[in-house]
Amino acid sequence: MTVTEIPTTTAATLDLTVEAGDGALVRVPAGGRLRIVDLHGNQAADTLLFDAADVRNKYSAFDTIREQGAVFLTTGSRLLSTRLDELAVITEDTVGRHDTIGGACAQESNVIRYGEHTRHQHACRQTFLAYGAGAGIGPREMGHNINFFMNVPVSAEGDLHFDDGLSAPGKYVELTASREIWVLLSNCPQLNNPCNGWDPTPVQLLGWWS
Repeated sequence: MTVTEIPTTTAATLDLTVEAGDGALVRVPAGGRLRIVDLHGNQAADTLLFDAADVRNKYSAFDTIREQGAVFLTTGSRLLSTRLDELAVITEDTVGRHDTIGGACAQESNVIRYGEHTRHQHACRQTFLAYGAGAGIGPREMGHNINFFMNVPVSAEGDLHFDDGLSAPGKYVELTASREIWVLLSNCPQLNNPCNGWDPTPVQLLGWWS
């Protein structure tokens, strides 16, 4: 997948490939567009959003779900902060829905879910902390995250489970920043459930702003 194969009208300001298990910290100005491209399909991109003026004002899954009355995210979803500020809006989505309740993997949760033998495996929480340090984002600022491209069906009884992804090579989701924000991304390294098709792969970040 190359940039020229992804439809757009202007050259990208940002063009970054994030390998499986790696991360990125991107400052997006108000009105800037950030596109996350699932290059090979069936890959989860765990993402946190923060108000660049105050990183304590961070994305809230609870408030986003309540205010929009829907448990999944897609085109038109307003991504709200813990103070009910609009951080960004999903303005394009070629997948159809994204998870915001499944959380991010951590070494501790891997052990609980999959066994002690997984403790050494790298996890999204480690990536968040490593890259977040560049913006003063530490353990206290961690919170709910979005799992772009991840498929977590919810039953009528409220049960959820990790399932094969709905994405495909070249599918993407695009955010438009409502204010200047930090976007902190962990390209999930999880090997113990099908969220990455048992084979984590790279994603691409494309950004347009002046």
